[in-house]
Amino acid sequence: MSIKLEEPLTQVAVPEIAFADIENLPTQKRKPRALRSPVFWLTCAPLIMVLGWALFPALFSGFDPISGVPAEKFQAPGSAHWFGTDHLGRDVFARVVHGTSQTLLTAGLAVTIGLVVGTGLGLLAATAGRAADAVTMRLIDVLLAVPGFLISLIIVTAFAPGPISLGIGVGIASIASFARVVRSEVLRVRSLDYVEAAFMNGGTYWSVVFKHILPNSCGPVLALLAVDLGVAILAISGLGFLGFGSPPPTPEWGLLISEGRQYLASAWWLTTLPGVVIVVVVILLAGLGRQLHKIFRF
Repeated sequence: MSIKLEEPLTQVAVPEIAFADIENLPTQKRKPRALRSPVFWLTCAPLIMVLGWALFPALFSGFDPISGVPAEKFQAPGSAHWFGTDHLGRDVFARVVHGTSQTLLTAGLAVTIGLVVGTGLGLLAATAGRAADAVTMRLIDVLLAVPGFLISLIIVTAFAPGPISLGIGVGIASIASFARVVRSEVLRVRSLDYVEAAFMNGGTYWSVVFKHILPNSCGPVLALLAVDLGVAILAISGLGFLGFGSPPPTPEWGLLISEGRQYLASAWWLTTLPGVVIVVVVILLAGLGRQLHKIFRF
C-alpha cells in the first residue's frame, strides 16, 4: 500500500472557539462590573468624605474644637451650628470632624496589628506543617474563647490609658479573625494546580508564597480588613466612652458621647448626632467589605 504525497491531506474540521463568549464569562467581567456598580461608589463617597475629615478637618469646619463661646452653649442644631453646641459653647460638628483623625488613627493601628500578626500566623499554620498548624490554631482558639472587647479592656487597663494602648488592645483582639481567614484562603490556593506547578518548576517556598499564594488569597482578607476597621472604630468608641481613650478636651468620638450623656434630657444632640456618625461609618465599612469581596473574589 502506497501513499501518494501529491494528494492533498484531508482537513479535519475543528470547531471554532467562541472568543466572544469567553470574554463574557462572569469571572472575566466580575471586577469591571463591580467597579462600575453604583452601590460601590455610593458606599465609597461618604467614606472618602470621612477620610477628608481626618486629613483636612479645617476645610469642613471653621470652628475651634477645643474652645467655645459660653454665651452660645446648648444651642440646638441649625444653620449656624449643624450639630448644635455643647455645655461650653463648642461646635459639636467641629469636634466630630476634628475627632475623626484621632479615632481613625487608633483604629488604623489596631487593624494593622491584627492584619500583620494574623496574616503571619495564618500563613504559618497553612504552610509549615501539621505541628505548626495545631499549635497555631490552638493559640487562635484561646483568643476566640475570650470576647474581643474584654481582651481590649484587659490590655488597656494593664497599661496607661491612651490611644496607643487602646489601639494595641483592639489589635490583639482582632488577630484571631485575620489568622483564620488567611489560613483557610491559603489552604484553598495551595491546593490549586498552578501552585503545584510553580513548586515543580523549581520555585522556592517564599517566591511561591509571595508571587502566587498571597496575591490570590487577598480577596477575603481585604473584605475583612474593611469590616474589621468598622469593628475597631466601634470598640475604640466604646472604650473611649468608658474613659480609656484620649483625655478631655481632646475631641474623640467615644469621648463626645460620654461628655453629652449628662445632658441627654435637655440636649439630645450631644450624644445622638455623634452616635449616628459612628453607626453610619461602621455600616458603610461593612458594605465596603462586601463590595471588596465581590471585586477580589477568585
